[in-house]
Amino acid sequence: MSSVYIVAGEVSGDTHGAWLMRALESQIDRVKFYGAGGPQMAQLECSETQDWVEDAAVMGIWEVLKHYSYFKDKFYQMLAEIKRVQPDVLVLIDYPGFNLRLANKVREQVPGIKIVYYISPQVWAWNKKRIPKMAEVLDLMLCIFPFEKEIFEKAGLKTVFTGHPLVDELEEKREDCQRADNLVALLPGSREREVARLFPLMVEAARRMHAAKPGLKFESAAASEKLRVKMQQVIEEAKLPHEMQVELKLGGSHSLMQRASCGVIASGTATLEAAALGMPYCLVYKIAWPTYLMAKVLVKIEFIGLANILAGKAVVKEFIQCEADPCNVATELGLMMAQPKYRNEVQENLLLAASKLGEYGAHDRAASEIAKLLV
Repeated sequence: MSSVYIVAGEVSGDTHGAWLMRALESQIDRVKFYGAGGPQMAQLECSETQDWVEDAAVMGIWEVLKHYSYFKDKFYQMLAEIKRVQPDVLVLIDYPGFNLRLANKVREQVPGIKIVYYISPQVWAWNKKRIPKMAEVLDLMLCIFPFEKEIFEKAGLKTVFTGHPLVDELEEKREDCQRADNLVALLPGSREREVARLFPLMVEAARRMHAAKPGLKFESAAASEKLRVKMQQVIEEAKLPHEMQVELKLGGSHSLMQRASCGVIASGTATLEAAALGMPYCLVYKIAWPTYLMAKVLVKIEFIGLANILAGKAVVKEFIQCEADPCNVATELGLMMAQPKYRNEVQENLLLAASKLGEYGAHDRAASEIAKLLV
């Protein structure tokens, strides 16, 4: 029996991991999975992965430092388990701050294990100097953006462009529905701290938009029950006018992206999902100031939004740190609602950017490359 150890540290990584595991099951006669991820990975029959994403999904250097002892304990627990299980392949899904360190330690202490990185870390944006070291440690890089392949191959790392897994994952989420002319989506992300920073400003932006155009409706989707409770509290504390409502649902973000005329989204995977599903939006991004100031020094790219990076231009507005305020968000979304031509132009550019993500079958292609290492 083949064994694969998989580590994912975020909600999106859990989704990608579960799809990859199912693809590997279909291509390999007998396989057992170990590792850490989220509920989707943990519920698979052949899985012995732990569900840790709700605690693991913190963002930024400052936030990680505050949870240092937790991550240190988890790191050495996983390393010990890898030594005990001796998997044929270690698959690391995104989550570079943790996973790249784990890759280094496994290569040092258990050199016989093949190490594969799936959903390549965006070191091309924040630390290109790490790429040669990654080439020494990793056996295979499975990248999801077309421009990444050349970057990693130049360092001598075997790299395969599999296409983006979102193309697969969104296929079953597509609905035959019409966009509501008066519906605005508020999507603050899947991390607790993101929601705490971003959802209040989204609700306040909605208040301003409603005051200017009372017929507007607003809807939001919570990634978990825990976040739904916190988001409901934000709505209640905002003391919105009785004639205004922010409808809050547990899950259903993909449905909302296909029904809303436009929306505001926290920077991350959801912005790419919205692009692929054709929902015009503006992006907001807020992190702790020490983390942001450090990122300003390290990050050497013009945009942080993945759709903008793919397009090579500003397809959607990015409101970062101080600019991420209710006034800017309300103004941009108000413009989209008032000018259908502008809204349609944003939508067309987003769909064009998303078309560069590759064809259906990303998980199967990734599983096929991993299966070659199990022979």
